Amino acid sequence: MPMQLTQSLKQFANELGFQLTGCCPAVTPTGFSQLLSWIEAGFAGKMTYLERRQAAYRHPEHILQGVRSLVMLGTHYACQSPHPNMGSGRIARYASGETDYHEVIWSRLDQLGARLSTLNPAAKWRGVVDTAPLLEREFAQLAGLGWQAKNTMLIHPKRGSYFFLAALLTDQILDYDQPIASNHCGTCTACIDACPTQAIVAPQILDARRCISYLTIELRDPIPMELRREMGDWLFGCDICQEVCPWNRFAPAPTEPQWQVQTQLQSLKLIELLALNDDQFKALFKHTPLWRPRRRGILRNAAIVLGNQRQTESIPALVQALHDDEPLVRGAAAWALGQFPRELVQISLIDRQAIEFDEIVREEIQSAIILLT
Repeated sequence: MPMQLTQSLKQFANELGFQLTGCCPAVTPTGFSQLLSWIEAGFAGKMTYLERRQAAYRHPEHILQGVRSLVMLGTHYACQSPHPNMGSGRIARYASGETDYHEVIWSRLDQLGARLSTLNPAAKWRGVVDTAPLLEREFAQLAGLGWQAKNTMLIHPKRGSYFFLAALLTDQILDYDQPIASNHCGTCTACIDACPTQAIVAPQILDARRCISYLTIELRDPIPMELRREMGDWLFGCDICQEVCPWNRFAPAPTEPQWQVQTQLQSLKLIELLALNDDQFKALFKHTPLWRPRRRGILRNAAIVLGNQRQTESIPALVQALHDDEPLVRGAAAWALGQFPRELVQISLIDRQAIEFDEIVREEIQSAIILLT
């Protein structure tokens, strides 16, 4: 029976470490048309895969043929993160654990799916985290796990927004939960006001092209010049809009060790990051979320953070990065050096300009030289 099957799945999901569970029917999500408008407006930036797969977001049947229900799941990650010392960069809480959250959650989804198969051998199922074309927040709201806030995050009224979302799709009929119909953000605009790059252009509308998380993770090109100072000390991702949200005062701390903030990750010395070669970087970050932007992206971010911090101790590392094999890193290092006093960096910039062959990097160096004080 649907009720008994649902109760068994929810109980086992909780035993696996999913603190939030809810079920909803497989339908076309109400936000699908908004997704199309958002992509058409250009807010997706260089995430062209969203446009390529946009038709697949219309219905979860594109993930599992014959799907009738979704079990929506939430897992808490760290709700507190120390501010780094000078010379280090901030890493978003969700990426601060000891391993890549995908690996942990996929393993648990496989176990939950196996339990479903035990309860009903004829059942079809598929587990997804955030790599499949599924509007997770829409279905999580439909399953009663929260509402979509003005910063686009899903907020649970008793648990805040610091949690991963996952889903188990199945062709079985389940006992569905009631959605949270109302939005409880009220007149609060804390997230909109706090965003340093003004990426939240309207309630529930995020311009990814200005979002620090997009800039530091998804963007493979040089970060726009006008947004670099606003990045502050964010090396990977950003939590500002969640940090200021009043509902996150209810966010519980995770109890499992893999979701705890790893202090050694938060205290990474950026000048040491700049010295890593490809093999060293892979060895350190292959099984963490920081692997996604690869070495070139993380070193680009590290250089910009050092430029924002303006510690003279970082100049030798930035000068060395000015000769990196990756143009993306060289360009960011040039900009960072341009934030220091002229007498400390001008010769290094001019010497590199004389041998630089990449046109974009040459422009970065020239801009840096012009900006020297």
